[in-house]
Amino acid sequence: MSRTLNAIVYGDVDLNLIDGSAVWAQSTVQALSRAGCETRLVLKAPVRTERLIDPLAGLPGVTVVRPCEERLLPGQADRPLSPVQASQVLAGLDEGEPCDLLVLRGRRLVARVVADGRFEGRIWAYLTDIPQSAAEMTEEARAELAPIADASQRLLCQTEELRCLLETWVPEACGKCVLSPPAVPEPGFPVPEHERPHDPFRLVYTGKFAPLWNTLPMTQLPSLLAERGVRAELHTVGDKIHDDRSHPDFRAAMARALDGTPGVEHHGGQPREEAMRIAADCDLGLGWRQPVLDASLELSTKILEFGALGLPVVLNRTPAHEALLGADYPLYVPGRAGLDDAVEAIARAVRESEVRRLAADRCRDVAARYTLQAAADRWRTQLEKAFPASPPAVAARPRPLRVGVAGHDLKFLTRLLDHFRALPGLDVRIDAWPALARHDSAASRELAEWADVVVVEWCGPAAVWYSRHKRQGSRLIVRLHRFELDAAWPRQIDIDAVDTVICVSSYYARRALEHTGWPESKVTVIPNWVDTDQLDRPKVPGARFRLGMIGIAPRRKRLDLGLDVLEALRAHDRRWHLSVKSKPPWEYWWIWNKPEERAHYDAVLRRIQTSPLLDGAVVFDEFGADVASWLRRVGNVLSTSDDESFHLAPAEGMASAAVPALLPWPGADEIYDRRWIHEDPEAMANALAGLGEGGWRDAGELARTQVREEFSLERVARDWTELLVSR
Repeated sequence: MSRTLNAIVYGDVDLNLIDGSAVWAQSTVQALSRAGCETRLVLKAPVRTERLIDPLAGLPGVTVVRPCEERLLPGQADRPLSPVQASQVLAGLDEGEPCDLLVLRGRRLVARVVADGRFEGRIWAYLTDIPQSAAEMTEEARAELAPIADASQRLLCQTEELRCLLETWVPEACGKCVLSPPAVPEPGFPVPEHERPHDPFRLVYTGKFAPLWNTLPMTQLPSLLAERGVRAELHTVGDKIHDDRSHPDFRAAMARALDGTPGVEHHGGQPREEAMRIAADCDLGLGWRQPVLDASLELSTKILEFGALGLPVVLNRTPAHEALLGADYPLYVPGRAGLDDAVEAIARAVRESEVRRLAADRCRDVAARYTLQAAADRWRTQLEKAFPASPPAVAARPRPLRVGVAGHDLKFLTRLLDHFRALPGLDVRIDAWPALARHDSAASRELAEWADVVVVEWCGPAAVWYSRHKRQGSRLIVRLHRFELDAAWPRQIDIDAVDTVICVSSYYARRALEHTGWPESKVTVIPNWVDTDQLDRPKVPGARFRLGMIGIAPRRKRLDLGLDVLEALRAHDRRWHLSVKSKPPWEYWWIWNKPEERAHYDAVLRRIQTSPLLDGAVVFDEFGADVASWLRRVGNVLSTSDDESFHLAPAEGMASAAVPALLPWPGADEIYDRRWIHEDPEAMANALAGLGEGGWRDAGELARTQVREEFSLERVARDWTELLVSR
């Protein structure tokens, strides 16, 4: 970031009531302030209590906007803002002082702001109230989420599981989703050591009171524990009691239980710091909920808050909790997570000090990864990527550098284009050719006359056209991949008009020079980019034994050799499987029209059907942009092609800590470390089988380090930027 950014934060939440969503608004503003942003927090409702707002007073660059008190909407009086009204208020604030990013929470709210159209490309949407399973992700829900993803600069996801679900079902979200887990402030007071529990033993719950959160059954815990000879009391903090249509009597029953149940001490609504003080003086936190919530993809803030205070937590055994705390965490509620099961878990915590200590240490270690400072660091990193600093050569220019980009297929430039558009001082326009040799000549002429620099993707007809229509004083950059060298276009280019030809590997740079006779000074190498941050995600259990292939068409990709590797592995261990992520070859007309291509795939598919070693071991996954989430299941990525210019698939696998395995196609050893290259499928299978669990993890870590150093998006974008701005 080369300048101070202006952020607006608005959540469709009432900050008078303490719950997770209200705390999110407070902590987001705190983190943005620490990250160096000028931040305006816009309130939904009139202020009745300053508990959550007071901690923001005096923070650098923070302003609290009170639309109701400031009469920003005529006739609003003292009613909370609706999504429509909130969108109007935000638009008015932006008109007076434009923001660089608008951070929003609440699906209905974000949908309204997107529909109004003012903030496209500036929205950072925090989505939790979305379908959290495949069964719930209806076509209607996808249709609502797609424009939200399209209009957002970033989508903030609380957990990896939520990010993967969103990317799988909403392709528009791919590449925009970043992790934004809950943040817990560092306690501003000495935290007790908790060496010896209180007598009575103190349980604590903080947050909202709702049926699914088991807050009404919790009030029975002191009496039920007493029946087991355990003296205990329950301390509760919060003032938000849900109105639940399916439990019409809940609100009144909950209020009575908090007010008059023996052994329950209700502290009411408290500022977050005071709530933490109360909890810190207790012995055990409660995060036990109804089993219906076990499939939730959200992260429980209670675990983190209690963990930061050194408290162990009783909670349900769920996949998310096991990923966070480990399958051997000792204070999961057993059985069906009913009231008796919760009493059993709590009684064990009371009686077994070693169990209590182990659970407390585990919760404390987890909470240390989710501090407010860690959140600020994440924000700073994301903002630096979204708002990169302008290169000095551009900053010194009297007007923006005009960059035109032309070509029929820009898929290998997508994230680079995002970077170019984000750079201050660059003005980027696109001439998108609808086919390899078809374009709007008038639009192309206009771009050629306008641009200071023209980048042509693929050394094809577009490169030929722009080399013959170059404006004097402009520069022309052409990128060559592989297939172009087998055609006549490189020789048809006016090479004198081309300033630089970019090749993605040294091997193809040499081939281009040999094939064309171009001056060596005009050819340079910049590798393909890999979004290492997006791809760097934890592997799921069993990934070590899953091979992956990305793209199997045309036949030179050699799926048959990948099957050789799989058969060799499964001859000794049936745990090995192969996942293929690709369009089927018959969806490419230029492939399927060739008899030799059809014959190849007919043989391959018959082999999969008839080979005993391949029975049930090959999965064809849908082609799509959700490669990052797909790679979580893949521990080894194969490259068995006859030839490639670069082959992005093994590099993407490496970024995910998958082990790459390549056959020695020409030039492979000039891109990838020779340790990953094997003479034949049998050698490849032997190498993968011989790694073992520890060796596989070590190899994956090495691969991830290598791809970050060589092909990371940041490094490649820097090389491209230097080329664009140089003379």
